[in-house]
Amino acid sequence: MPITDILEKNAKLYGNDVALVELNPQELEKRHVTWREYSLIEPSRNDSFRTELTWEEFDRKANRMANLLLTRHIHRGSKVAILLMNCLEWLPIYFGILKCGATAVPLNFRYTADEIRYCLDLADVDVLVFGLEFVGRIEDICDRIPRVKTLLYVGEECPSFAEPYYNLASYCSSKSPAIPLTDDDDAAIYFSSGTTGFPKAILHTHRSLMHACRVEQNHHRQTREDTFLCIPPLYHTGAKMHWFGSLLVGGRAVLLRGTRPEWILSAVSEEHCTVVWLLVPWAQDILDAIERGDIKLEEFHLDQWRLMHIGAQPVPPSLIKRWKTIFPHHDYDTNYGLSESIGPGAVHLGIENIDHVGAIGVAGYGWQTKIVDENHRPVPRGTVGELAVKGDGVMKCYYKDEKATREVLEDGWLFTGDMAQESEDGFIYLVDRKKDVIITGGENLYPVQIEDFLRRHPAVKDVAVIGLPDPRLGEIAAAIVEIKEGATLTEEELASFCLDLPRYQRPRKIFFAPVPRNPTGKIEKPRLRKMYGADHLVAMQNEISG
Repeated sequence: MPITDILEKNAKLYGNDVALVELNPQELEKRHVTWREYSLIEPSRNDSFRTELTWEEFDRKANRMANLLLTRHIHRGSKVAILLMNCLEWLPIYFGILKCGATAVPLNFRYTADEIRYCLDLADVDVLVFGLEFVGRIEDICDRIPRVKTLLYVGEECPSFAEPYYNLASYCSSKSPAIPLTDDDDAAIYFSSGTTGFPKAILHTHRSLMHACRVEQNHHRQTREDTFLCIPPLYHTGAKMHWFGSLLVGGRAVLLRGTRPEWILSAVSEEHCTVVWLLVPWAQDILDAIERGDIKLEEFHLDQWRLMHIGAQPVPPSLIKRWKTIFPHHDYDTNYGLSESIGPGAVHLGIENIDHVGAIGVAGYGWQTKIVDENHRPVPRGTVGELAVKGDGVMKCYYKDEKATREVLEDGWLFTGDMAQESEDGFIYLVDRKKDVIITGGENLYPVQIEDFLRRHPAVKDVAVIGLPDPRLGEIAAAIVEIKEGATLTEEELASFCLDLPRYQRPRKIFFAPVPRNPTGKIEKPRLRKMYGADHLVAMQNEISG
């Protein structure tokens, strides 16, 4: 069953119900109006701050996009890229691409012009749909992407090198093109995060997308009465696949453009959100704002909020302990996955397993897991090895990269590159990325374990541990520590705190600085190794020569 069938079903059964709401809090600031004042004056008006779309309108927009693409001879096998910030048009455009039989290619909004060109070339893109924020970048490369025959601009005042999406789509039929699709048809190409170099193109089928729908709804038990707050970028599998649970049951979703703690809580309060997926930094910011007194919970309507879940990165147990202290009635779940496994859900904790916080959980609905050695043989419980997953959500391949595909796919198993271990009671604990392991004096150091320890310090907001070269030990652990607003912390104080760590795990270098994360919340460790590794290598060489 192709995923487009779900949208058409929702349009028939719940056509007049709201499917999507877009919120732009910056617009209220421009008007000097508070969120509460707006909700009292204009509770459901469509304007520059708040817009909404019913299921019927959603489906009609998708059909117009599909029919527009068909006029440009886009069909099964064609690739259509989306380069938009989160907005109300994003998902109808995505589904329109699927409805005409083409493959959707979402692009990271942080890509530079050259990275955009690289991805367009790698994925053999025929059409690019882009928004206002990307005009300059696309103009820079528009004469260097000869395969891309059509540039569609979503916005007002279309640039001369593109065509106006709104105008063209308005003349197209809102009826379904009724293109026959199967589970095995290609559906989407997602790009790896790119934190290890140029991103790979990850090809998924309609079977993968449908699997994501079923997994998400099974794990988080969405009903039509739930409202899902979506904050992360829609180009990434994490945000969209969590929304797929709402899609499956015809539930409402709210797209919030912004991550300030007061905006998140206001959106939950005013839109009556029940399910919220957060990244670790956003959850930390909310808790810090509450604890500082910047946010007063009694000013918000939050009783309906039933589930907070986190994914995309290891979650410090101390964070969840703090969260449950402030929000004791919340169910909690953590989700593990990769873009290669259609995002979250390959492993999940489960809302019934709050006593196992710290674990990423057990095999998700419809998934199998195993932990293996370097020869792909299962290791005993308690032994660190590489995590592998198997299920209908595993990618078809790395597009146009047979060698890379063979390195990670074997007999339907996806070898994740993540090091993990399984406890005696069957829960999986993520240890670290295989490539991030630090080997110091023959000992394996797993940065995540050290990071979890350092985050327990009350003055630490965020931390990243990386390996730096050392002439005697090979590598040493270095900690980049971001301090909470208003807090103080010295290197000596942190070193004293680390005395509770085994000696070989204690960071040999400490840097106080912001911890950079990509839009999906992952620490940009290659960037940190480049920033701090070069200076450290020069200092080490000077010490040796001196």
